[in-house]
Amino acid sequence: MFYGIAGLVVVGLIYVTLTAQKGGSDSVISPTSTSATGIWETKTDEQASVTVVVTPIDLSPQSAAWKFEVVMDTHSVELDQDLIKITVLVDNQGKEYQPISWEGPVGGHHREGILSFNPITSNSKSLELRVSGIGGVVRNFSWELK
Repeated sequence: MFYGIAGLVVVGLIYVTLTAQKGGSDSVISPTSTSATGIWETKTDEQASVTVVVTPIDLSPQSAAWKFEVVMDTHSVELDQDLIKITVLVDNQGKEYQPISWEGPVGGHHREGILSFNPITSNSKSLELRVSGIGGVVRNFSWELK
């Protein structure tokens, strides 16, 4: 009997550990957590019953495209917006850049994908990703460039 209970405890601990490592459904991303690469911060915006989480994947001057992972989650609003039309990247000089592609689904209550832009060639010191119209609000995500 003791070995059966101990076995269940060990299996439960392994499950909790693996779920946490994979970012299980109960995990929370803080506004200042770093991305998987450890370079760029993950930013979270929770407004109008929608959570939007953005993580820059590649912002290097040598890359063919600057990429952002975008995750949206809700239980009350349809997420059918065209991210190419409602998103803009703004540098610290106020210049706006339109996305070149969205690789991800359209619609539903959970969307996850990659939003890409042409690399910015100016000497910008910071970036702001501005998303308008998800849940009827404007969401701003900003990073300092290194």
